[in-house]
Amino acid sequence: MFRPMDLLLVFASTSQLIGEIYQLVGQNASYWYNRAMTRASERPRGSETATRILEVAERLAQTRGFNGFSYADIAAELNLTKASLHYHFATKAELGCALIASYSKRFDAALAQIDAANPQDTLRRYVQLYENMLVRDRMCLCGMLAAEYSTLPQAMRSELRGFFDKNESWLANNLERGRKAGALRFDGSALEIARMLTAGLEGAMLLARSYEEPSRFHATAKRLLADVCGSRYPVSGARRSDRRAGRSALSKRAQVTPLR
Repeated sequence: MFRPMDLLLVFASTSQLIGEIYQLVGQNASYWYNRAMTRASERPRGSETATRILEVAERLAQTRGFNGFSYADIAAELNLTKASLHYHFATKAELGCALIASYSKRFDAALAQIDAANPQDTLRRYVQLYENMLVRDRMCLCGMLAAEYSTLPQAMRSELRGFFDKNESWLANNLERGRKAGALRFDGSALEIARMLTAGLEGAMLLARSYEEPSRFHATAKRLLADVCGSRYPVSGARRSDRRAGRSALSKRAQVTPLR
C-alpha cells in the first residue's frame, strides 16, 4: 500500500533532481552564450578579407549603385562563399553602413589634406576630389547612394545624411573664412552656398558620366566657383578643347590624392 510519506519522499527526490538538471543546463547555457558573445566581439572586422569586401562593394556601389549588386557578385569576384561575407557583414544594410563610414573617414582625411592658406586654392582642390573620382569612371559614393535614398535601409539613410552634413559644414566654414579675408564674394549665408556647391558638383558628376563627357562637370564646376571667387578665377587650368580631350584632360588636371 502506497503511503503519504512515500509520496513526499518521491517528490523531494524528484525536486532535487530537477534542481540539479536546471543548474547544469543553466551553467552550460551561460557558457555557450558567453562564448558566442566573445567570438562575435573578436570577429576580425579589420581583417584583410573584410577590407577586400569593402573595396569591391564600394567600387560596385560607385559604378552600379547600391541596389545594382548583391552578395553573390562580391563573392564571385573575391572567390568567397556568401557565408563568409555574412560572417563579416551579417546583412547588406550592415555592409552599406560600413561603406559609408569608411568612405566618410577617408573623405574627412582628404579634406584635411586640401586645406590651404588661400581659400580659393582650397575650393579648387575640393573640386579636384570630385574630378579624381570621375576620371576613374566612378561617382561619389554618397552621391550615388543619395540617388537611391528612398530604397535604402533607415540606418544607411542616417549615415548618409551625416556625411553630407559634415561636408557642408566644412565647406561653410571655409567659405566664411574666405569671405572675411576678402578672397571670396557671395550673398547670403555660407551654409546656403555650401549646399549649392555640393548639390551642383554631385549633379554635374551624374550628368557628365551619363553623357561620357567629363567636360560637362568641369564647365559646371567653373561656373559654380566663379560665383564665389570671381569670373576670372581659373579652375584647374581649363581648356576649350576639353570636350574632345574628355577623361585624359581631366586626368592631367586632377592632382589631389584620390580617395582610395
